[in-house]
Amino acid sequence: MSKNILIISTSLRKGSNSEMLADEFMRGAKEAGHQAEKISLRDKRVGFCKGCLTCQKTGCCVIQDDAIAIAEKMRTADVIAFATPIYYYEMSGQMKTLLDRANSLFSSKYAFQDIYLLTAAAEKEETAADGAINGLQGWIDCFEKAHLSGTVFAGGVDAAGEAKGHVSLVKAFELGRNI
Repeated sequence: MSKNILIISTSLRKGSNSEMLADEFMRGAKEAGHQAEKISLRDKRVGFCKGCLTCQKTGCCVIQDDAIAIAEKMRTADVIAFATPIYYYEMSGQMKTLLDRANSLFSSKYAFQDIYLLTAAAEKEETAADGAINGLQGWIDCFEKAHLSGTVFAGGVDAAGEAKGHVSLVKAFELGRNI
């Protein structure tokens, strides 16, 4: 059965290593016959949550920016994959900001169940992604139907494009293909 898959690339660097993971995940998902779309936050305007909780009453954020359309795509996706560089052993700030802004999804009839995390870091140790995994798990825990279905870590990659040929790209492709 074909699934609607949303991949959100949170790196602001063009040709980034985490975006390479996102592209391979998407390629694998499409090869498996799924519908897959990638959104990059690089050219999007996503402001900080004001904590007003209006979205809990209206289902929509009061801040008029790109986060509204992204949250709607998240709501209707069967699968969401987040791709992020690891900054100071944590997800990128723009990813965290988007998760905060997706607060309107909490009280919605969301479709997503499977969540994936694709990470890239200059550090080689896989534990470098633990903070990002834990942070995303905290968001997932707020959605009773959702669960973390898989992760991929590209370690030891720093400069843009350095992940070319990295085994993690194969893992990201396989993860997408096996949805």
